[in-house]
Amino acid sequence: MIESKVNAFLKRHFFELNDKSIAVGVSGGPDSLALLHFLSEQRERKSLKLVAVHVDHMFRGKESYEDALFVKDFCEQQGIAFEMARVDVPDYMSRTGLSSQQAARECRYRFYEEVIEKHELGYLALGHHGDDQVETVLMRLTRGSSGKARAGIPFMREFGKAKIFRPFLCLSRTEIEQYCAANGLEPRIDPSNSRESYSRNRFRKRVLPFLKEENPSVHEHFQRFSEELQLDEDFLVELTRDQLNTVMKKEDGRATIDISSFLLMPMPLQRRGIKLILNYLYKDRPASLSAIHIEKIFSIMRSPHPSGTLDFPSGLRIIRSYGNCHFQLNPPARREYCFEISGAAKLFLPNGDVIEAQTAADVPGDPGREHFIVDLQQTGMPLFIRTRQKGDRMTLKGMKGSKKLKDIFIDAKIPVDERDEWPVVTDREGRILWLPGLKKSSHEAVQGNQLLLLTYIKH
Repeated sequence: MIESKVNAFLKRHFFELNDKSIAVGVSGGPDSLALLHFLSEQRERKSLKLVAVHVDHMFRGKESYEDALFVKDFCEQQGIAFEMARVDVPDYMSRTGLSSQQAARECRYRFYEEVIEKHELGYLALGHHGDDQVETVLMRLTRGSSGKARAGIPFMREFGKAKIFRPFLCLSRTEIEQYCAANGLEPRIDPSNSRESYSRNRFRKRVLPFLKEENPSVHEHFQRFSEELQLDEDFLVELTRDQLNTVMKKEDGRATIDISSFLLMPMPLQRRGIKLILNYLYKDRPASLSAIHIEKIFSIMRSPHPSGTLDFPSGLRIIRSYGNCHFQLNPPARREYCFEISGAAKLFLPNGDVIEAQTAADVPGDPGREHFIVDLQQTGMPLFIRTRQKGDRMTLKGMKGSKKLKDIFIDAKIPVDERDEWPVVTDREGRILWLPGLKKSSHEAVQGNQLLLLTYIKH
């Protein structure tokens, strides 16, 4: 019964066991032991190469080491190659700050890769089953996962140079236990599987029994839901890539989208577009990232305010600046500067802009915003070229009173990330004379004996 069910499941996924070289992750529990036995029974008929792989996470001292010896003894009786590692996961947790489950998984999968490379294997078989699928989907929906993550555990995925596959996703936990009993298997039971301190165990003990009462075959429906969602997601992501490429520019560690064009895309593609951008920027996507973060990005893009900033986990900053939305991982800190000018000079600013100062015999008829005339007899020396400071205000040529630099930037629609490095020219008393390229103060000279012509060249 179980053999035919698993074989039908593999056939539906166009997966043939014949001539495969397979590492089998074996903890010694019912699921993995049944999987190893199932594959072992087909070794000769299917020409399989099997290597059992066990990792002792060293959480339970002697007890977990006895699990390893149990798996080793089973493999010797069955004539199956065996590889094991003892990894001090508690120590790894203290060094990395990871949870017990995350740390154990990282260590376990690292050893799987080593074994696969050592034995030149093409596949890694894992014993996840249908009830695991139900628990995973429910847990991810509960914590706000989105996209393909909601689909739960895939039947197959890439794993370095090999592939992971899970032939037992069509089976329930009860069916696996029945298989063990029918074949005289006496698996080891990890007591941590009953501790309700783990969220998966709470779903397993409280939620799953209710669903099984409603429908004993609920795991089959969840598996079908998972597969359909994965296929739909693959199709929609491909459509998203095509459209996203027309509205986005990418650089190293940075992506920029044109907001108006992006919002014309269908909403399902917009959501997936944001996820593609996050996947592009994050090498290791933070576990804390969820659908709530996606909603925050949409909120800032649809906001009536022309600018805004979001700070996401692992140093990702999202800046809305008028018609564009910039995504940047670990953006450089603000570069503050302050330079002095007492005469002819040419300054190259950190942001690539240039300010050139040269003596002037007379005042040009219309110097324009890119030029400013200073009477050094009136202002004194030196002049200062610096970045803006909190509360900066300047008088404006031809107008009464003063205006905040912040408001001048907003009126001119200067992107937020450019404002902090925009040059500000002051005299030695700190009065702002000129905001290059934008506004002049009332202190610009009309005539004088010691004139200095300042020219602003934007990169």
